[in-house]
Amino acid sequence: MKQKLYALFVIVALFTLEAEAQREKNNDSIRINQYGMEVSSINLQGEAQDGILNFISEDRSYQLWFDNRVQFDGGFYSNDALNPIGNGATIRRARIALKTILWNNWYGEIDLDFSGSAVELKDAYIKYMFDSGNLNIKAGHFRESFGLETNTTSRYITFMERSLASKFDPSRHLGIQVNHWADPYVLSGGVHFNTVGGFEEVELSQDANKDNGLDEGYAFTGRAVYRPILDENKVLHLGVAGTYRVPQTTAEIPHSFRYSTRSYTSINRKKYIDTDDILNVDSQNMVDFELAGAYKGVMFQGEYKMVNINRMDNLSTVSFDGFYAQAGYLLFGGNYNYNRADGEFTRVSRGKKYGDLEVAFRYDFVDANDFDAAIYGGSAEGYTVGLNYYFNPNVKCMLNYIYTNNDRYANGKGKLFVGHDMNGNLTKNPAEVVETKGNAGDDFGMVTMRIEIDF
Repeated sequence: MKQKLYALFVIVALFTLEAEAQREKNNDSIRINQYGMEVSSINLQGEAQDGILNFISEDRSYQLWFDNRVQFDGGFYSNDALNPIGNGATIRRARIALKTILWNNWYGEIDLDFSGSAVELKDAYIKYMFDSGNLNIKAGHFRESFGLETNTTSRYITFMERSLASKFDPSRHLGIQVNHWADPYVLSGGVHFNTVGGFEEVELSQDANKDNGLDEGYAFTGRAVYRPILDENKVLHLGVAGTYRVPQTTAEIPHSFRYSTRSYTSINRKKYIDTDDILNVDSQNMVDFELAGAYKGVMFQGEYKMVNINRMDNLSTVSFDGFYAQAGYLLFGGNYNYNRADGEFTRVSRGKKYGDLEVAFRYDFVDANDFDAAIYGGSAEGYTVGLNYYFNPNVKCMLNYIYTNNDRYANGKGKLFVGHDMNGNLTKNPAEVVETKGNAGDDFGMVTMRIEIDF
């Protein structure tokens, strides 16, 4: 009897051990997370993709990667400017971004900027990518589909700063956007709300809600791009974008609009072009026309923008416009590359193992004056020559020379000198300036430099 019981015990023990082994085998991919939930687990393979650290699952259904950036800038300014400008250096951007793909179709991103000793939210959004691969929907805080230059990441813009006219573009806002593309075209459209990028804007919007119960405003923005020529070596890009906007509560004064911009550098903090607050705004509509192209190591790009600000109480519409045109050439045999999904230029390919040198020129103009509507924000034109050296996919140096020509109304809301009066004294009042047309305003040159690393 004892022998039978012992044999039965051995059999039960063996079955138990076998079941335990099978259970452990089945549970190799099971973990308990910090919230007490049973979760599945997969192994990730780490790799550097042109210097960008990326973790990928074997079936590529899961990816996690960093996309960071540091831009160190310096600037030197001519000493004959009417308003003295101090030379200096700064960290233009210090970006930390984390991006992921989950379950094949879901994409998430958060992108923060730490330059200026402050934290600013850039991108924070969720995107669903359909299995077709050329259709997605995203929601969160991101760039609206308006402006070729504005939507090109600062990693890959040709010059250190975007054109003056591109400051009209709405850039990043909360919203929901649909994007679809094929070889001949790109279509994007969405509804957008306030921006939450900076502390001051968020505080203004929250106070408007708390104190006055104001709606935060909205915008409808869309873009269409057609590529009659598109292959690995060449592209011809034709685009148009439009936006209709109701005033948002991120403005200091409700139902107002203000356009202002610095002159091609973040080191010189003066804003020569500044309309001040345009009041009683009912809505705003903008249109943007794009023309761009590239053939191997040669590229060109330009945009023309028109802005109409519709006001209440039978006040006249305010109209502004601006444009830029630029061209570049890679001297060592490199190629310009084009992002088919987003309809914009991306990172260049170097012609030599040791790098490539790019020479580029841009002319741009912006007019924020509307004399019929009695708005005098100023106008300006800029001539920019750039030299960019690409050491490798992650490091480049940029050198820009810019000459900017401001008109007599570009006085920074009455704070800056724009010429001389009849007694030979500097004046900030355009009506007192004795210089002839084309000679008034603060005109000056500058040399700016940047070293950048992306990792």
